[in-house]
Amino acid sequence: MSDVTTKPTNAAKKTGRDKTAPGASGTTARRAGVDIRKLTVTAMLSAVGFILMYLEISVPFVPPFLKLDFSELPALIGAFSMGPVSGIVICLVKNVLHLLVSSSGGIGEVSNFILGVCFVLPAGLIYKKWKTKKGAFIGALAGDLLMAVVCVFSNYFIVYPIYYQIMAPQETILAMYQAILPGMENILQSIIVFNAPFTFIKGLFSVIIAMLIYKPLSPIIKGSI
Repeated sequence: MSDVTTKPTNAAKKTGRDKTAPGASGTTARRAGVDIRKLTVTAMLSAVGFILMYLEISVPFVPPFLKLDFSELPALIGAFSMGPVSGIVICLVKNVLHLLVSSSGGIGEVSNFILGVCFVLPAGLIYKKWKTKKGAFIGALAGDLLMAVVCVFSNYFIVYPIYYQIMAPQETILAMYQAILPGMENILQSIIVFNAPFTFIKGLFSVIIAMLIYKPLSPIIKGSI
């Protein structure tokens, strides 16, 4: 009686393992579970960001259309816990949701998204490289500074020119600044004096809160408890 020898398939020769083994399917299942959790957490943080856009606080010594809110905080938490791309997605989703009920013609949401990306992208990238409390703070602060600088250009070249057409003429907006500080001579000067510091301080609140709550929230977000 001749011996029957089972020859391994070419795939098995190349990989040295059977891809139909239970371990392979277990790895796939774990990856799917991580992806589902990531999508779920991203959706939840986007919803929280959307709700926070409604919780606006009027601030003295700035024009009435500049209001304080903490809607970037969930995106910052998402960038720390899941990476900068997730932070950007959260910024996008919350603004798309807000667009459905917006009275700004969409320009407010575009501005919010641009500045949100400037905030969470550096924060997420730096924290991804240096996963320490110091790295998180430096990343968030760098994003906050970038957001404050970009707000000057985005407001002057994109947001305000559209507002002049659909909301109020340039003279009316300038008058709102001059009512607080009569020395304001033009819109660019007003944006630099008012909007940039306001944007930085607004972001700084989110940085401080994130530093206080991220570590306690991290195990919940990552599903490690």
